[in-house]
Amino acid sequence: MRSALSLCLVVLGWLAAHGAAAQTYEPYPYVVLGGMDKVTARFTSFTVPVGSVAQFGTLEVTPRSCQKTPPEETPESTAFLEIDEVKDEERRRIFNGWMFASSPGVSALEHPVYDVWVMDCTLTAYDAVSEDGEGGSEVDPDAESSE
Repeated sequence: MRSALSLCLVVLGWLAAHGAAAQTYEPYPYVVLGGMDKVTARFTSFTVPVGSVAQFGTLEVTPRSCQKTPPEETPESTAFLEIDEVKDEERRRIFNGWMFASSPGVSALEHPVYDVWVMDCTLTAYDAVSEDGEGGSEVDPDAESSE
């Protein structure tokens, strides 16, 4: 036990001495998300304004924040998402937290039918490119899903 504690103190001291620099993040107004219906294997990319609600199948995705590192740092996009499942007028929160574009498995949505992940943060709402090379779509927050 003492050796583990000593090792931790040595590692912490080394990190402090060598300046373990934290990345700086800049806020962005749009998040580009990827979504997959696991039943049909259909992939969709969609751009959602921060604070808006986007429908993806039976899911309602609300990005609360989207942040990205500046170009001179290690590339990383991260978004704070709230994801609700709506079935028969009943809403249930199934995900609430940060997702990272570079490591989608670190904080992933666990759902039997849908996968949702962060792809990028952007300054403008653009059509992302879907799996087949076709343009993606910006999800209309007020539109009903056709999934």
